[in-house]
Amino acid sequence: MEARNEQRAGLLYGFGAYGMWGLVPLFWPFLMPSGAIEILAHRMVWSLAVVGLALLALRRWGWIRELARDPRKLGLTTLAASVISVNWGLYIWAVNNGQVVEASLGYFINPLVSIAMGVVLLGERLRRVQWVAVGISFAAVLVLAVGYGRPPWISLILAFSFATYGLIKKKLNMGGLESLTAETAVLFLPALGYLLWLGAQGQSSFVSQGPAHSALLASTGLVTAIPLVLFGAAAIRVPLSTLGLLQYMAPVFQFGLGVLYFHEAMPPERWAGFSLVWAALALLTWDALRTARRSRAALAAAPVVVAAPAREPA
Repeated sequence: MEARNEQRAGLLYGFGAYGMWGLVPLFWPFLMPSGAIEILAHRMVWSLAVVGLALLALRRWGWIRELARDPRKLGLTTLAASVISVNWGLYIWAVNNGQVVEASLGYFINPLVSIAMGVVLLGERLRRVQWVAVGISFAAVLVLAVGYGRPPWISLILAFSFATYGLIKKKLNMGGLESLTAETAVLFLPALGYLLWLGAQGQSSFVSQGPAHSALLASTGLVTAIPLVLFGAAAIRVPLSTLGLLQYMAPVFQFGLGVLYFHEAMPPERWAGFSLVWAALALLTWDALRTARRSRAALAAAPVVVAAPAREPA
């Protein structure tokens, strides 16, 4: 009963995390007329404040000394911070410039890009169904390039940057709260310096747009930290396969908002491209569930080996 309650709580945490990530396009337009880089800088500064308070409450500081003594981890953390800043900045710009649908495509194809990077960079071997899914996704990008009259650069940059970020995080092997703290700490001084420079130039919207706008910019720290905390709580309570299925909630919500709320155009060729991506994801999901089921069945059918008791010495 306790395990079932834990899994139910994990599902709720997962729905909360991916639901917030899926609905966040509704939030960024409220921050206009702030530019994407200014919003990103505030996000970095206020996120560090939020996670710093969380670590202070939890009294989890021992990892900082270990990180400071490891140049390799420091380098990877700096690289991760740079990559995720590109991802966040481009996503904010895309939402505030009427490109929500194309941004959602980036997170739809992200799992497929991660698979391709696993093959190219890590020498992983794919099953036949996975090869088919990757081929379909490549065809989808070609169809969308024809539809947009250009390659879907926003989608591709978002997908590749987030897949690269995931690869770096895999090598870092740090907790979610700790890694977010380290990454925002790396970017804190450049972000704060940029905000101070904007203020000196008289171009900062934090002061000029009134206290309500200032409060909204400060809340970007909560918008960043809360879903990550919920995600971390879900990750330790539900199977990885379940978490993999939940991740599609965010781009589904983003796509729905782009079409239904922001009324972005969806000509037939874009529907065709998105349909190919969804077909590839459906294949991947079916293959993952089938493989997990077979693994569980093989584990259950494996004979239990009982070690013979050791003889007592004469």
